[in-house]
Amino acid sequence: MIDLGTGDGRAVLRTAATEPASLVIGIDANAASMAEASRRAAEPARKGGFDNAMFVLAAAEAPPKNLQTLADRVTVLFPWGSLLRGCLGADPLVARGIAQLLAPGGTLELLLAPADRDRLDGLPTGPTDVIEAATQTFKALRLRLVEGRTASDAQVRASGSTWARRLLSNPATRREVVAMRFAAEGVTMASESEMVEGRRSPMEASRS
Repeated sequence: MIDLGTGDGRAVLRTAATEPASLVIGIDANAASMAEASRRAAEPARKGGFDNAMFVLAAAEAPPKNLQTLADRVTVLFPWGSLLRGCLGADPLVARGIAQLLAPGGTLELLLAPADRDRLDGLPTGPTDVIEAATQTFKALRLRLVEGRTASDAQVRASGSTWARRLLSNPATRREVVAMRFAAEGVTMASESEMVEGRRSPMEASRS
């Protein structure tokens, strides 16, 4: 499992703890944000470390070749900046990088929370528009939409991310969150021109 744009890595550590048989990899372009989680993961198990968690410094648009087509599940939780633009079709190279991480038959799970107050320069913010934009983005990369809807508090909480905790704890920061799940139908290696043209997961938590 790969958490792309992992930030402080809390979601990786939580998943590593709840899924001890899975290798959980956090990827982010900011080494400093992952430093504490990486240090904690490297501790001996008796001190709370995780031998099934690791962190990789890389940009979303250029995932390491040895991780491409590796993951049976990729999560992108509350992205912003170029990663959010990639999910919503405004940065084809980032979208391609996300898709390249998935093994054939793997799943991509998104929790997206764009809002008008973020001044996103034309990116969609309403749930219906967000779902449509992401659907078209990943359809071009041979990822089929399985589910897309407004997320429940249980789904947001189950992500284990720091942003989830902030959104749920402070009424001033509450916003609508869109949960989406895609299935990879094959190796996702669409060209840039094609894109321009055309375990227990957060998605499952609310069903229990």
